[in-house]
Amino acid sequence: MFTGLALRAVLKSSAGALCSAATTKTCSSALLSGLRVGCGSFAVQPLVRHYARSAKKKKTGPESQLTDLTPTMLKMDYAAVPLAQTTDGLVKRLLSLELACHSEKLQLKKEQMIAKVQRDENDRNSVEVKVAILTTRIRNYQEHLLKHHKDKANKRRMLMAIDRRKKLLKHLRLVRYDAFEKVCEQLGITYTFPPEYHRRATRRWQTKKAFCIKVFKEVQKQKAEQRAASS
Repeated sequence: MFTGLALRAVLKSSAGALCSAATTKTCSSALLSGLRVGCGSFAVQPLVRHYARSAKKKKTGPESQLTDLTPTMLKMDYAAVPLAQTTDGLVKRLLSLELACHSEKLQLKKEQMIAKVQRDENDRNSVEVKVAILTTRIRNYQEHLLKHHKDKANKRRMLMAIDRRKKLLKHLRLVRYDAFEKVCEQLGITYTFPPEYHRRATRRWQTKKAFCIKVFKEVQKQKAEQRAASS
């Protein structure tokens, strides 16, 4: 009798071990396959793989107008000083564009643009010089707005400068066409003609135009009768 009870206890313990091993194996296989399987009193969540995001490509805009200025060039205030050419390395670096700020580089670029189109060395107020100054300013605004596209104040200033330059070019084209062609060629400006003005032909406008023509003809007829009577 005691032997049968011992045999039953051994069989129950071995069956329980086999059941727990099978349950553990099922849970591990479900975890690896990504399925949601009930294991005991909790549910195994599927694996979530987090992949690295691809790097965003930087937008490459047009080249800056200051790229042709080499770092070894002297600043505008020291370009005409002979002693600045013979100084040692450290002082020359301080006087060159290597350590210059953006406004100093822009000032030197503006002088280069003016030298291309000015009539003589003392010319600082002609239409060509004004166009060169506005062109340098417009291109600087364009480079700034590529990085800060929400800057509405500088965008407004850029549009005002473009409108001012357009008026100057239109005047220069009517007065001195050879100078107009030279300015556009030297500064790299593409002049586009303004669109022709087309008025919308409404019924009210057509009626008004016909009435004005009729009145004009009547006036001309009365003037002709008065001239004939006086003669």
